[in-house]
Amino acid sequence: MPADTAGSAPAPALAGLVRSGDAQAAAIAVTDFVYQVNDISNLYLVTTDDGDVLVNTGFMDNAERNVALLAPHRTGPLRTIVLTQSHADHFGGLDAFRESGTEVIGGPGFDEAWADMKRLQPFFGPRSAKLWASTLRRGGTPKPPPEVKPDRLVDRVHAFTIGGRAFELIHAPEGETVDNLIVWLPHDRIAFTGNLVGPVWLSMPFFCTLRGDKPRAVWNTLKSLRKLRDLAPEIVITGHGEPIRGADRIAADIDRMIGAIEWVRDFTLDGMNAGKTVHQLMAEVALPAHLTIGEFHGKVSWAVKTIWDEYAGWFHYEDGTTALYHVPRSAVHGDLVALAGADALAARARDHLAAGRPLEGIHLSDIVLGVEPAHRGALEAKRDAHQALLAAATAGNLSETMWLRSEIADAERRLEALG
Repeated sequence: MPADTAGSAPAPALAGLVRSGDAQAAAIAVTDFVYQVNDISNLYLVTTDDGDVLVNTGFMDNAERNVALLAPHRTGPLRTIVLTQSHADHFGGLDAFRESGTEVIGGPGFDEAWADMKRLQPFFGPRSAKLWASTLRRGGTPKPPPEVKPDRLVDRVHAFTIGGRAFELIHAPEGETVDNLIVWLPHDRIAFTGNLVGPVWLSMPFFCTLRGDKPRAVWNTLKSLRKLRDLAPEIVITGHGEPIRGADRIAADIDRMIGAIEWVRDFTLDGMNAGKTVHQLMAEVALPAHLTIGEFHGKVSWAVKTIWDEYAGWFHYEDGTTALYHVPRSAVHGDLVALAGADALAARARDHLAAGRPLEGIHLSDIVLGVEPAHRGALEAKRDAHQALLAAATAGNLSETMWLRSEIADAERRLEALG
């Protein structure tokens, strides 16, 4: 379980959470009526006196295993499947679980959000593979996700009772998708949050992932976190890891997350008013100690960048006129290489690296490689600059380290091909 505070032992790596089901041999009893199976995103069986409810279904590649792990705990017909969001790791096993008469419920906008993701798979697929393939250790391309259209879409709140157990589905957007739902058991004081609080509890939200996605609005995120806090749950069950227990601890942690997000938002907006650039603010931002939270997937500096764009849009004045048009700065990289020489630029990239400026080194090596993709000196400088960034990367941030490692591996493959 992630640490209770920033000063305690570090949380487990996100990689460990998304792969924690690899060796799972039995479902985990969260309570005497809630059972957990770990997957890329976890799934949960809730039993009642008149059949069962399933919260999410796991990934399609693991559907048969997930069904088998929950089978010993099934008590009757599967009455309802609740999909907390429209990402395939939450609904991929739907067809394996759904029975005749099972009602499938999603949040508002589920159909549109899933249609957008599906349409953009040729774009998102390779980007996801670059970041996640080595972590998930897939032997090949995952199975295609099922065609899913929920029988019911929740507008704001939908309440129902099965076998004497009360359920409330509450729209709480932006954890990862606009259709995100909280599954609330009011009499049992249990809240299933999906990925509302991110993949790791008590950490900075990832307002827009490296893979790419629709940015998550900061004000919607705060509104949803307040909804969760106001429920006063005694157990929070998230999309990853162990349940969070204890009403006081949960309330304090949510307040800390809200405080951290509000602080970053205000820091960003104040900096914009002061005339600072987004890159200046990314370099300067640092949460105060009493609001420090984890950076396991998102980062505080990335939150600055997304909040800036949420409030101000894509055009940054410091980028100048060319940002209005279709010709990128890379269009003149050939001129720079012709004037300065590829070897000289690669050597200057190495000088930057030696002076502790790996990012400047990457800028220069990328200029060379955009013109001469097989330039050994630029490839070596780029590889070594990424290794320096990896050594200094935010502890425990899987997104950052996955990207850096993939860039190092690419440079090494290209160098190896040169002989």
